[in-house]
Amino acid sequence: MNDQVRVAIIGMGNRGGSAVRDVFRTEGVNLVAICDPDQERLDKHKAEIAKDRNATVDQEKDFRRILDRDDIDAVIITSPNHWHALHTIMACQAGKDVYVEKPVCHNVWEGQQMLAAEKKYGRIIQSGLQGRSDVGLKEAWPYIREGNLGKILSIHCVVYDHRDSIGKLDTPMRPPKSVDYNLWLGPAVDQPIYRPRLHYDWHWDWNTGNGDTGNQGVHELDLVRSVLGDPGHPKRVFSYGGRFAWNDAGNTPNMQNTVFDWGNGIPVIFELRDLWATPKNEAASHYHGHHFGVVIQCEGGEFRGGRGGGSVYDRNGDRMKAFKGDGGFDHHPAFVRAVKSRKRSDIACTLEQGFLSTCLCHQANISMKLGQTASPGEVERAISDNPWLEESHFRLLNYLKEWSVDFDKDPWTLGQKLEIAGDRKMFTGTVSAQANRLLKRSYGKNFAVPEKV
Repeated sequence: MNDQVRVAIIGMGNRGGSAVRDVFRTEGVNLVAICDPDQERLDKHKAEIAKDRNATVDQEKDFRRILDRDDIDAVIITSPNHWHALHTIMACQAGKDVYVEKPVCHNVWEGQQMLAAEKKYGRIIQSGLQGRSDVGLKEAWPYIREGNLGKILSIHCVVYDHRDSIGKLDTPMRPPKSVDYNLWLGPAVDQPIYRPRLHYDWHWDWNTGNGDTGNQGVHELDLVRSVLGDPGHPKRVFSYGGRFAWNDAGNTPNMQNTVFDWGNGIPVIFELRDLWATPKNEAASHYHGHHFGVVIQCEGGEFRGGRGGGSVYDRNGDRMKAFKGDGGFDHHPAFVRAVKSRKRSDIACTLEQGFLSTCLCHQANISMKLGQTASPGEVERAISDNPWLEESHFRLLNYLKEWSVDFDKDPWTLGQKLEIAGDRKMFTGTVSAQANRLLKRSYGKNFAVPEKV
């Protein structure tokens, strides 16, 4: 291989712009081309790269032209979620190594196909879960696992953001003229879009995104798996919540509680809060001082933190030790080293680990998708066997009271309590047939993830 790893970036939205910065700060890599179905985005980033980096890059609207090139060794995939699997698989087939952003797949089956392609074609694939490279967390997790705080009692995993309604049109949106819509839509089903903005807000449509559980939650849930020593699938999952206070075109939850059970006696509660702290306060709320990350409660104290580091506190709340992080600065350099060395041990976060953490998001969302409208009393009865979840629910209720949510008009969705076998069929138990059907999606007419990679 050339001394310089020659890369292209596929998808020039927010993450694509970040990838440009990561490439230019990393030694041993050269950005050859950028790719996006939106010509305006291509022109914008090409001009910025020329101005800010004094560099020239090629641009392509069709990713297949990127994969056809012999002067590209690897691709960085920062496209929307519904494209991650097909971009990755086709890159493997073309002999390219892959850095794929989170969540690595739009559904479970697609992730399994990606793993099959990785193995068949012998490619280097790294997942974009940067917490794996954070120097503070790499020190903190062994400290906790070695028992310095005693036994782990519970883990709260939090995403406390402050998002806005995405709005709702009376008639379907017309895609911008600068966009090749077939290339944007790809394997997703062609259906009317009623949100005003095509880009980014695809996160809040199941057809193309995975809600904030799959968007930001996957980062925090990956921290949970990291501190627990990277277990496989949990044995049980249960999720509930809703899309409250907004009458918009989104169909994913903006408030969601999920409990994961690995059978190890450590309850894991995932809390998603996308509403502002109050209708008049646009700031995000927090849990134990953190908007994102994990709070790990132990017999002798607790850890609070996430990507960027954290601290441990004694039972009186006094700081005992700090773990200064860097946000995972070495994540992209690690990928470049792995491409050069061909050693899986150099990969900062393997596709398999990224897949397992992404599956937590899919499992939570499948529980929700199979849910039924429920009254406040029905929700309370459903969670009464879990004191950790009850405490979280009490705080969630107070949150929603600030927003004057009327549960008669804006009811809860009470998800199914799912049992997980962990094989390709994933779910077992009374609703396994319905749940397993949601491991895979229906595809549009122009692109589909192949049955045989």
